[in-house]
Amino acid sequence: MTGKHTLAALRRAGFVLDHVRGSHHYLRGPDGRLATVPVHAGDTLKAKTVRSILGQVGLTVEEFTALL
Repeated sequence: MTGKHTLAALRRAGFVLDHVRGSHHYLRGPDGRLATVPVHAGDTLKAKTVRSILGQVGLTVEEFTALL
């Protein structure tokens, strides 16, 4: 899964783009949580990176998969 796919799934969960710094997109959740998603032209995110993002936003793998 790419950074763009992750961004789209988080937007479906109610997150909005807060700001961009370089290749990292920062999204703010409805509860105020901040998630950092690296977006590198077509590169696939490593599983560890995706788990880190899920920890930041408080979603389980099943909930995140449903958003894709």
